[in-house]
Amino acid sequence: MRRRLALTTVVVDDYDRAIAWFTDCLGLVLLEDTRLPDGKRWVRIGSPGGGCGLLLAQANGEAQQARIGDQTGGRVAFFLETDNFLRDHSVMTSRGVRFLEEPRTEAYGTVAVFEDLYGNRWDLLEPVR
Repeated sequence: MRRRLALTTVVVDDYDRAIAWFTDCLGLVLLEDTRLPDGKRWVRIGSPGGGCGLLLAQANGEAQQARIGDQTGGRVAFFLETDNFLRDHSVMTSRGVRFLEEPRTEAYGTVAVFEDLYGNRWDLLEPVR
């Protein structure tokens, strides 16, 4: 039996707004957008090259709305790997992505923290190969 981590959920305020930001600003691709009978949608986005994807889930109720943008208590929640940090940092910055720090070199690679549309923290990471 083969198993793999397939999806992780990001709670969002609006499906279309989130799709636009993740595809336009981060260069991710829309993999699926299926309308469900209860008014919800099954929205998956991911990297063009595959790997673990994101399930965009529109908040339903006060408890979920309160967690938009702070799903991990201010810690980095997501890691976007690249084979060319400088290229992607430049492109993302030009598209309005807000980096919280200057790029730095760590033992594991070149990295900088940025925020998504909602304030969730991400690492842009070019791992040491």
